[in-house]
Amino acid sequence: MKLPLLLALATLPLMSQAQYRSNAWCPDQGDGTYINPVINADYSDPDVCVGASGEDFYLTASSFNCIPGLPILHSKDLVNWEIVGYALKELKPKDVFDKTAHGMGVWAPCIRYHNGEYYIYWGDPDYGVFMVKTKDPAGQWDEPVCVIPGKGMIDTSPLWDEDGRCYLVNGWAGSRAGFKSVLSVRELSADGTRAISDPVIVFDGNNEHRTAEGPKFYKRDGWYWIMCPAGGVPTGWQLAMRSKSPYGPYEHKIVLAQGKTDINGPHQGGWVHTAQGEDWFMHFQDKGPYGRVVHLQPVNWVKGWPVMGVDKDGDLCGDPVLRYKKPNVGKSYPIQNPVESDEFNTPVLGKQWQWHSNYNQFYGQPTPYGFFRLYTHKLSENFVNLWEAPNLLLQKTPADAFTATAKIKFAAKKENQYGGIIMMGLDYSALVVKRVGDKFQLQQITCHKADKNKPETVKVLAELNPTDRDKVNYEPAIYEEIYLRLTVKEGAKLRFSYSKNGKKFEEVGDEFQMREGKWIGAKFGFVAEEPAGKGVTGFVDVDWIRVTK
Repeated sequence: MKLPLLLALATLPLMSQAQYRSNAWCPDQGDGTYINPVINADYSDPDVCVGASGEDFYLTASSFNCIPGLPILHSKDLVNWEIVGYALKELKPKDVFDKTAHGMGVWAPCIRYHNGEYYIYWGDPDYGVFMVKTKDPAGQWDEPVCVIPGKGMIDTSPLWDEDGRCYLVNGWAGSRAGFKSVLSVRELSADGTRAISDPVIVFDGNNEHRTAEGPKFYKRDGWYWIMCPAGGVPTGWQLAMRSKSPYGPYEHKIVLAQGKTDINGPHQGGWVHTAQGEDWFMHFQDKGPYGRVVHLQPVNWVKGWPVMGVDKDGDLCGDPVLRYKKPNVGKSYPIQNPVESDEFNTPVLGKQWQWHSNYNQFYGQPTPYGFFRLYTHKLSENFVNLWEAPNLLLQKTPADAFTATAKIKFAAKKENQYGGIIMMGLDYSALVVKRVGDKFQLQQITCHKADKNKPETVKVLAELNPTDRDKVNYEPAIYEEIYLRLTVKEGAKLRFSYSKNGKKFEEVGDEFQMREGKWIGAKFGFVAEEPAGKGVTGFVDVDWIRVTK
C-alpha cells in the first residue's frame, strides 16, 4: 500500500537507517563468518578508511561518468555495508558531462579522514586531480577543488605526515600521458588543495610489474607504505612497497595473488587498521559483465610485510580467502546489505540509482504518490543506438544470478515512444512497450557493440491492447500497465518475461549474453525513449522493482 505524502516525508530519516537484507546476495553467514565478495556489485577501485569514532568504516569507489558520483558506503564491521550517499552531484565541464561520456570522469578515488574532516581525492584523466571534503560523509560534501590541473594523472592518494606535511602519490593513464606503469609522489600544501613541488618517480613497473597503478599511501611504524596493484585488471596481483622517505627508494613484494584459487586478479583497494588491532584489506575482483566486486582479506604482518589473505607456503604472498571469520570489532552488528529493490514510496530517489550523465530534471522525477516518473527522451536525428542515451535510470547488478521484476505504467502520447527495462553495457538488451498506431508492441531491442556505433535489432514479441486511454482530446495518451521481468543466470545470461496480472509470467525473446560497460559492469534498470522525437513526451510511471534470487 502506497504511503501518503506526510507519512512518507516523516519516515525519510528512519528509512535511511532501516536494515535491508538482500535476497540476492548476503555475505554475512550468521555464524561469525563471511563469504566473499562482501559487496557483490561493481564498486571498482574501492578505497576504505576508518571514521572519526574509530568504529565506523567508509568506502568509496570509481564512478566514471555515472551520476551521482563517488558513492559512499558505511559499515560497522567491514562485512555488512549500506549505501549512505554520494560525494559528487555532477561532473564538470558541464558541456562534456551533461551528455554521455562513457568511461570518463572519476577514476580510482581515495577516501581519508584527517583533522576532523573526510577527504576524497581522485584523478580525472582528462582534466586533473580533484578533491572534495566534508565533516559528515553521509551528508553534503563541498564543491570539488581542482588540486592539479592537467591530463593523464589518475589513482591519487594523499598522506598527511606527523609533521603536518601532505604528500600525494598518483599513477598515470597511458592513453593520455603517453606513459604508464609508473608511480609519482609530490608534496601538496598542508591543506591538500594544491601542489607545492614537482613529481618524483618512485616506482617503475614497466617490466616485472606492468600496469602498476592504483596506489594508496600509508605510514606505519616509521615506514612509508604504498599499496599498489600490478599485472592488469583481470589477471594481476597486489604489491606492497616501503621506504623510510615518502620519495623512496622503495623496496617491494607481492603480498596477494590468485594462487590456486578461483579469485582472479585480486588487487587494488584499501588497508584499514581497526580499533581492536586487526588489519584488513578490501580489494576488487574483475568479474567481466558483473564488473569489479569487492572482497575482504585478513592482513597479517610477517617479517615487517603485510601478508594479505592466507599464506600457506610461507612466501609472504597470500592467497585470497573465500570464507573467513568476521573482523573482531568489539560487538556483533545486524545484517545490512546495499539496497536493490525499490517501492518508490518516497519523494526521494533511492541511493542505488544512477544516471549515465549529469542529472537533468527532464529525465524524470520522484513523486509522493508511490511511483517514479521517467520521461521519454528525444534521441538525436542520427540516432543509432542507446549509447547516446543519458536518461537511463540504472543500478549495479547485485549477484551472479538474480531476478528483477518491475511494475510499470507506460503513457505514450506519440507514435514510436517506448519504455521498459534494460540491461545496459557495451552490448545491451531491453524489453519495452512501444506505441505502434493505436496499440502497443512488446519488443526486445538488442544491440551488440553499442560503443562501436553498431545498430540495434528489434524483435516483436506480442501485440498489446492499451489498458487505459485518456478521455480528453488535449494531447491524449494511451496507457499500458504491465509487469516486466529480467532473470540473470550464472554466466551472465539473461532472459526476459512479462505478465499482465503480476502472477503468471511468460518468457519471451532471445537469451542475451550480458557484457560490461566502459570500465563499469553491466547495469540494469529503466529506459524511456523516443527516436528523433519532437513535441510532447510520454512517460513511464515505475510503481516498483523487486530484486530476488
